Amino acid sequence: MNLGPKETRKRLVMGVVMLAAGVGIAVALSVGGSDRWRRLVVFFPFWMAGLGLYQAKERT
Repeated sequence: MNLGPKETRKRLVMGVVMLAAGVGIAVALSVGGSDRWRRLVVFFPFWMAGLGLYQAKERT
C-alpha cells in the first residue's frame, strides 16, 4: 500500500474522467463517420482510465 487516501482518490477520479472522455470521443468519432485508423485515438483515454482505476484499486 503505497498510496494514501488523497492519492487514491485522485487516481480514481482521473480514471473515471478518462473513461468518460474515452466513451465520448468514441461516440463522437463513430457518429461522425471517422475512418477506423482515426478511431485508434480512443486507445489513449481508455489506457489512462485503466491505469488510474487499477492504481486506485490496488493502491500502488
